[in-house]
Amino acid sequence: MQRLVLLVAIAALCYCNGSSCIKGEEEIMMFADSTRTGAPMSKDPHVVFFKNRFLLYYSMPPAENPKDGDITGWTIGIAASTDLIHWEKVGEVRPEPLSELEQNGFCAPCARVIDGKVHLFYQSYGSWERDAICHATSVDGINFTGDPSNPVFSPDKSDWTCGRAIDAEVIKFRGKYYLYFATRDTGFVRQMQGVAVADGNTDFSRGSWTLAKDAPILAPELPWEQECIEGASVIEKEGRLFMFYAGAYNNHPQQIGVAVSDDGINWERLSGEPFLANGLEGSWNSSESGHPHIFEAPDGRTFLFYQGNNTNGASWYISNREVVWKGKGRECRPSLK
Repeated sequence: MQRLVLLVAIAALCYCNGSSCIKGEEEIMMFADSTRTGAPMSKDPHVVFFKNRFLLYYSMPPAENPKDGDITGWTIGIAASTDLIHWEKVGEVRPEPLSELEQNGFCAPCARVIDGKVHLFYQSYGSWERDAICHATSVDGINFTGDPSNPVFSPDKSDWTCGRAIDAEVIKFRGKYYLYFATRDTGFVRQMQGVAVADGNTDFSRGSWTLAKDAPILAPELPWEQECIEGASVIEKEGRLFMFYAGAYNNHPQQIGVAVSDDGINWERLSGEPFLANGLEGSWNSSESGHPHIFEAPDGRTFLFYQGNNTNGASWYISNREVVWKGKGRECRPSLK
């Protein structure tokens, strides 16, 4: 297997040797896949623990010189780890049969282990207002079979949405599945969050999902959010849902905020400031800290995966920070370790 660009970093004095950087004693993950273009480029992380290892699903750009049979648009890469720090690429997602909508590419994975299978929710890419949420399953976490009904969800065009659905996030809460998605307004300017629901025994196919609210559930309001809220990732703690979301479009800079909900539909921000901001000038993530994924490991520890770069989008790395939870009940709050 081809070893990927893998950087390991911390926050004290720095020693660099080849493909790794170590600052201090504690290792921090930085991962990027350069197999497609020669440049480090990995976005939109989502992690599961499956068959005794961690699997990281991430977006990959089109190949510079595609070979016969290659997907010519964006696709989804897979890397494996046993420690959440060191990762090795183990595959690429090629759902079959590919729908006509997916021919331009697909990306932004959300992976969930349900009934012994990895369920992958992802978006078509490159069809603008026609982009929609798709679904695939796998018994080994590597080889996926696409849902015959793909795409499985997009909202009807209305006065608040152009009908687009991207950046899927699926979670089971109080006996129902909630599908969070990003969409644009009818002018294709402002990006915001919507939510659909399905029964707890759903097969996730088209027709399973209905809008829980025919309006945005979280739209950009704060100065740092600018004109975009996207990339939601949701976790349940103390009987409530916490949404980690990306505010502002890529490299504007994109930063990460947190909102909380009692019912999965109505949300309140925890702060007027980013939970995780972009880095200072000269740091690896000075252009953004974006597209979060909140992951709870089997030992109960929680990690915030996110993407960043300092090249205004010419490269992208994935890293993580441990999140600790303080307080009980309605006083429970996340903080970075």
